[in-house]
Amino acid sequence: MANALRLMAVHAHPDDESSKGAATLARYAAEGVDVLVVTCTGGERGDILNPALDRPEVRADLGRVRRAEMARAAAVLGVRQRFLGFVDSGLPAHGADLPADAFARLPVAEAAAPLVAVVREFRPQVMVTYDPTGGYPHPDHVQAHRVARYAFDAAADPTDHTDAHPAWAVSKLYYLAAFSRAWFQTLHDATRAAGLPSTMDDVLRELPEDLPEPRVTTRVVCADHFATRDRALLAHATQTDPAHPFFGHSRDIERRVWPTEDYELAEARTPVSLPEDDLFAGLRSARAGRTTGRPSAGSRAGR
Repeated sequence: MANALRLMAVHAHPDDESSKGAATLARYAAEGVDVLVVTCTGGERGDILNPALDRPEVRADLGRVRRAEMARAAAVLGVRQRFLGFVDSGLPAHGADLPADAFARLPVAEAAAPLVAVVREFRPQVMVTYDPTGGYPHPDHVQAHRVARYAFDAAADPTDHTDAHPAWAVSKLYYLAAFSRAWFQTLHDATRAAGLPSTMDDVLRELPEDLPEPRVTTRVVCADHFATRDRALLAHATQTDPAHPFFGHSRDIERRVWPTEDYELAEARTPVSLPEDDLFAGLRSARAGRTTGRPSAGSRAGR
């Protein structure tokens, strides 16, 4: 396995891997890439978004339920998965304090330490996570970005003795550019043009007018895996309402008008040529990413 391609996706909660970039993970797994999803928290303080499962016994055991859902989703996607073991921060009301044991309250270096160890053990060439906003302002998503960003640097630093594994320099770090206004608008317009009712109206109305469009450097064609994405998301049954507008649009239309999942290349330690159509662009022959005594200078991209 020394020369195998390896991809790590760092997410905040169970279900995030299935709602953001899941078709990409399924595509690469089907191609033989070793894919590992790292989930920072157990989702214990999450809401139950499926009315059919909003029951006292489910709420009382939500952490266990969500771990079981995560196992089913990982099996659908064909990926490995590991929990870091931190506690979900929940989404507190405006101005309210986070719980004392919340993941988002931890110092970044402390929260990143187990991820540094996992990076050095798994040795991915590519890491994927959220941009600095977290994708949306949940404190665990913002913290997951900070932790992944810290681990990307610390894992490559031979003077960082977080764990016993040798330093490992991940070659490329990407931020997810999921579900932009442009994506919703394109699906809405194409659906209406086909003479079909669109379920995107309410979603578009709820999106802030000043929502910035993500900077996209890399578009991964993965339309053949949209059905797998949907099955993985539905495996997170407490978090997925089958009546949600996301499931209401035609997959044939989606495959035609937006067949990709999109990313921003945030940093590279290998030469790059943008735009890209592959997270492993420039790495497939070299099998880059390596045990190192010093992080390579490499290239920087992104903001």
